[in-house]
Amino acid sequence: MGILFGGRSTEHDVSVTSATTVLQAMDPGRYTPVLIGIDHAGRWYVAEPELEFLPEAVLQSPEAVPSFATLREGLELLRGRDLGPALAGPLDVIFPIIHGRLGEDGSAQGLFEMADVPYVGTDVRSTALCMDKTLTKAVLRDAGLPVLPSHEGQIHTLLDNADPFLDAVESEFDYPVFVKPTNSGSSVGTQKARSRTQLHQGIKEAGRYDLDVMVEPAVDAREIECAVLGGHTPQASALGEILFANEFYDYEAKYVSDETSLAIPADVSQEKSEEMREMAVRAFSALKCWGMARVDFFLDRSSERVFINELNTHPGFTEGSMFPRLWEYSGIALPEQIDHLIELALQRHRERKALEVRFRLR
Repeated sequence: MGILFGGRSTEHDVSVTSATTVLQAMDPGRYTPVLIGIDHAGRWYVAEPELEFLPEAVLQSPEAVPSFATLREGLELLRGRDLGPALAGPLDVIFPIIHGRLGEDGSAQGLFEMADVPYVGTDVRSTALCMDKTLTKAVLRDAGLPVLPSHEGQIHTLLDNADPFLDAVESEFDYPVFVKPTNSGSSVGTQKARSRTQLHQGIKEAGRYDLDVMVEPAVDAREIECAVLGGHTPQASALGEILFANEFYDYEAKYVSDETSLAIPADVSQEKSEEMREMAVRAFSALKCWGMARVDFFLDRSSERVFINELNTHPGFTEGSMFPRLWEYSGIALPEQIDHLIELALQRHRERKALEVRFRLR
């Protein structure tokens, strides 16, 4: 079984940490894991137990060290484990744990499909849809699910002349607003703007990470999350709430701050919990997800209105990540979660293999 991690994205380090957690939770009696790391430059490395993951020549190159440092940490997990030759035979299944661009946008999934290798998680189409915040909103809105309004613009046009876009945003939304890269995760590049000047600067910052940027109104809301697991009959976990001290749930609050905590279960009424869990499953199905997703909600503090913020088809598996912890609280331990995800990957692969690939007139 291949564990693909790292990648050419701003979430590289998060990916490595997630891969570490998954590897530690896997049953060595059932799986022979093969660590496949991708560095920031896009180079691929396979970890063999009897070989160094990174050649000394590479490690001695100052410019290469930052790109490889976290990948090397992954190798340490292999030490002392009798895994056998890393690629003695074909991989039965791939567990992709690459967050962000080129891992969560359908790129990796397309590679697996072309290679005819089973893989954990959602397919090309749905992964790409969920990565694009504007397209996600469109699908969910069409399915009758509540989302915040937004404006999207292309960074090429906005850098040339942003005034028409800024005028459109200001005509519909009051400040403050949030400006985000349309295709990004972990709040990388997200800014809260309280004025036209700050909004303009936020657009430039978001444009460092994506070619499209999105602006939506800020709401005074609690951040509630729900984990969905399954295939044809997906199930929703208990709800959890993110508690943080930062002004909003930014990258620092997610991965650095000691003041961020998870409240599981979330302190909401039974009625509200059932409403949001039902929405999570509907969103999962509307976007044709498979295997797993974390559904992120905004719960307005004053009105109690619920808005779906986004679906994350590659949720984190770090020690502090909500997806595995929600399912652990709901009665499914992490090793069982991994087993179930692998079974779902193999199931979908069997179903697709059964489809006709040649058309014959009858």
